[in-house]
Amino acid sequence: MPPTTSQGQRYAPVSGSVPEEDKPYDSADEGTLSGLSDIDDPNEVKLRRVDRSSRGSRNASAAYAPASSRRKSGDVEAYLDSITDAEQELLSASRQYDLVDDELASDDEELKRGRRERHRRRSLIQAQSGGWRAVRHARYWWRTLVAVIVGLALLVWAFLSFASRRDRITPVGMPPSDSWFPSPRGGTLDAWADDYRKAQEMVQRMSLVEKINITTGIGWSMGMCVGNTGTADSVGFPSLCLQDGPLGIRFTDRITPFPAGITTGATWNRDLMRARGAAMGAEARIKGINVLLGPSMGPLGMMPAGGRNWESFGSDPVLSGVAAAETIRGIQSNGVMATAKHFVMNEQEHFRRPYEWGISHAVSSNIGERALREVFVWPFAESVRADVASVMCAYQQVNNSHSCENSKLLNGILKDELGFQGFVQSDWGAQRSGVNSALGGLDMSMPGDGLRWADGKPLWGPELTRAALNTSVPMERINDMVTRIVAAWYHLKQDEWEPGQGPNFSSWTNDAEGFIHHGSPAPPETKETGVVNFYFEARGEGEFAHAATARRVAAEGIVLVKNVDQTLPLARGPPTPEAGLRVGVYGDDSGPGMGPNGCPDRGCNQGTLGMGWGSGTVDYPYLVSPLEALGEAWAPGVEMTAYTRNMVMPQDATDKNLCLVFVSADSGEGYISAHGIHGDRNHLFLQKGGDTLIKTVAENCGEGAGRTVVVVHSVGPVVVEPWIDLPGVHAVLFAHLPGQESGTALMDVLFGDVDASGRLPYTVGKSLEDYGPGAQVLYEPNAPVPQVDFDQGLYIDHRYFDQYNVTPRYEFGYGLSYTSFSLADLKITPLRSRSALPPARVADPRAAPEYERQPPLGEGVLYPEGFSPVPKYIYSYLTSLEGTSPAPYQHYPKNYTVVPPRRSSPSGGGLGGNPSLYDLMATVEVQVSNTGARTGQTVVQAYVSFPAGVTEEVWMETEEGSGEQSLVTLPVDFPVRVLRNFSKVEVAPGAQQTVSMTLTRKDLSYWSKAQQNWVMPTGTFEIQVGQSSRDLPLSGTL
Repeated sequence: MPPTTSQGQRYAPVSGSVPEEDKPYDSADEGTLSGLSDIDDPNEVKLRRVDRSSRGSRNASAAYAPASSRRKSGDVEAYLDSITDAEQELLSASRQYDLVDDELASDDEELKRGRRERHRRRSLIQAQSGGWRAVRHARYWWRTLVAVIVGLALLVWAFLSFASRRDRITPVGMPPSDSWFPSPRGGTLDAWADDYRKAQEMVQRMSLVEKINITTGIGWSMGMCVGNTGTADSVGFPSLCLQDGPLGIRFTDRITPFPAGITTGATWNRDLMRARGAAMGAEARIKGINVLLGPSMGPLGMMPAGGRNWESFGSDPVLSGVAAAETIRGIQSNGVMATAKHFVMNEQEHFRRPYEWGISHAVSSNIGERALREVFVWPFAESVRADVASVMCAYQQVNNSHSCENSKLLNGILKDELGFQGFVQSDWGAQRSGVNSALGGLDMSMPGDGLRWADGKPLWGPELTRAALNTSVPMERINDMVTRIVAAWYHLKQDEWEPGQGPNFSSWTNDAEGFIHHGSPAPPETKETGVVNFYFEARGEGEFAHAATARRVAAEGIVLVKNVDQTLPLARGPPTPEAGLRVGVYGDDSGPGMGPNGCPDRGCNQGTLGMGWGSGTVDYPYLVSPLEALGEAWAPGVEMTAYTRNMVMPQDATDKNLCLVFVSADSGEGYISAHGIHGDRNHLFLQKGGDTLIKTVAENCGEGAGRTVVVVHSVGPVVVEPWIDLPGVHAVLFAHLPGQESGTALMDVLFGDVDASGRLPYTVGKSLEDYGPGAQVLYEPNAPVPQVDFDQGLYIDHRYFDQYNVTPRYEFGYGLSYTSFSLADLKITPLRSRSALPPARVADPRAAPEYERQPPLGEGVLYPEGFSPVPKYIYSYLTSLEGTSPAPYQHYPKNYTVVPPRRSSPSGGGLGGNPSLYDLMATVEVQVSNTGARTGQTVVQAYVSFPAGVTEEVWMETEEGSGEQSLVTLPVDFPVRVLRNFSKVEVAPGAQQTVSMTLTRKDLSYWSKAQQNWVMPTGTFEIQVGQSSRDLPLSGTL
């Protein structure tokens, strides 16, 4: 997703490399940008400005721009410049920076300082000697020669290793750069038929330039939103506003920062998922946004240290699919287009984009067909089934083809197999070609700029106009691109919006008046200005206030994982007036820090952690910290002392009865680097000395007799082994990323106003290695095009733990309640007879819109006479007709054809796939009893184990390279169990409730590469029901 201002932008702390646990809170010490080490004092986060024209010289007099300067009135342009410069310095520095564990950042700093001082003195002496100058000259040339030889050797090694790696990748399942042409046209399904009819009528009346306008963004910061399309004025089609993001509306005012996706997933509450989406959609509608850039279901969380996992809903395809679908239904209930992103395999931040990490190629995520369908595409299929209007393709490559031109993914899987009727937009700068991306299935280029960030040199725009005229891109493809966008506009009834109801805010300034085209390099005095911010209130009022929804999601997303002797819920006062209650609150994460918006895009971990960092964040109107909420929660007679730092002394806890420790782990998008973390986490331990803080407090609270409660705000799983079994640790809450209502929601659970009902949306392992070798982030490039093989395949998160019998600390789906539940009377009822394959795909019920297939003659494609273009604004006009004559194109992608070379997928035919895949095959019923003393909620979870001994016949080469094949019978492997359904219920004490869940054909099928279809195996399925992936007391067969 779009960075704040520039490709590869990062925020890097200026500090020495003292380990977090040993670093004092002293803002006086400042190091250099190249240190890139963790810091505890957030005031030390700064950006170095570097003159691009002399970047190599590293101007020593460069100024610093405080991180808090983003979007200050009257200084936005200077701020944007500083980010661009900081990015360039960091791209150079990153080539020399080694990612290391925070704990090992600097062993024996005094020795290093001594060595540096001796080297400095020796250099001063040598500099005075002519002989030494001659020696240095000779040494320079020797070093240069050695460097050249070593460099050539490395190039040869890299080439050979890459070649061998490619050979090893091929058998994974999907051949590298497998192709699927031509791109399927939309409008073939009944649900969208009327919208396509209207769209066809409108598109037929557009000029070629207007058609291209709709497919191409006008450039970064050239409109009010982070993404803006051109217009088709002659037919009344407006510029579309596309705006982040997955937890609220970025870069505007009077909105709600909702809990993050990972928190929402932890609720396991379908109603809340939809309510949160509806509130976000309502706010987007009030702000005049056409396309909201969320929700996120990629990354799915294969790599637990992945930087953007927190934007998504958890590390299971079924849970993520349900949460994504409910969010989409909520958003689009308000007439705003939702965006399912990032399609697909965007599982790590390292090397996701060319040049962002100092290398020229994006990483390739290599995955087989079965794991792709059953794990990573599954949530997107649910999103398409929920009628999502837009899908965003990802930055990285998949099987060595860029996601936004990967015809197998976009044409074959998304548009044909899943029946997607909306439009595909690129992530911001993810488009890497012009013709190939159009043919590969991309429909909209965002933000419109080309291969470099905000360069104003589009790959489409005028280039796509030229490609249409010279027939290198068929008009049939261009018309389908435009029609898909217009049909989605009609589908959400945005044609019924009042004229002028576009964006009423500016992403680039908080002032009421500002530039209309902020990013234009034109002299300020010549730039058009006007009212850009209208400050519309979007947060709802009274009982409809969105803060209430945010608070409930945040509360239900808190997972209680440890509760010794019913330490929680807490009493608000002392047990007796005479006894008193002395409470200690510890940790930087408890307090306000330097303010919730202290760092651009939340790019630093300071104060209480409410969201990760990156383009998926929003500006807080307020953030209720735990410390603030605690101050209002206690009854008289409670003495509370706060230590809002992560370094405390033992005596700070010895006189306390109750100790509340707040710790965190942060991460985010790769264009930001903070506290030594470059997007992806370096490990799964707590950050900023959190482990040591807990140990110190727990071992000394009340001189060992006090109770310590730990609250973890984290982007995902954390390793708790250093302290979880300490006798002083009585209770632990995983509060995730709660958004603006952090403190109030925590008080609801801490004091028992609501039940602790969250459940883990991932597994908490005892080490990072517990998740398997395929779950590790690639931190260093392993080839000229970095390669990540997802050969762990189906075994993501809890599936890996089960398959390899790894004992987790806390399993997937786990969570404690303030009451207790029992499950009984499992009843499994088959609903229809079984067959191996679903019924054959039926013919499309509707014909796709037809247009004139010949390109226009070129009229109206040149800039109108007297037209004055805005500098850097992306227009689709041409300056001349050069290159527009029809001619054979020589650079089509491999296997490209305009004639369908293969039949449509048998697994397609409807939204989300063949409608028969969603036929109900069985119901699962269970009785839930509340055996405790208070009302509470539990999550009933249904898992399926596939039959044993399943085999499949496949054609295989008899000898490698022979070309001869024979039919071989191979076993089909399955995970031990897979989540297939769940239901969250509230039950009063002593009461019972019947929970009923369904299983579909797809739930009982696996993807067969040989059949190119979902296959339901013969044999006996085991259905297990319980309250977590390893607490499954009920079992039956089907």
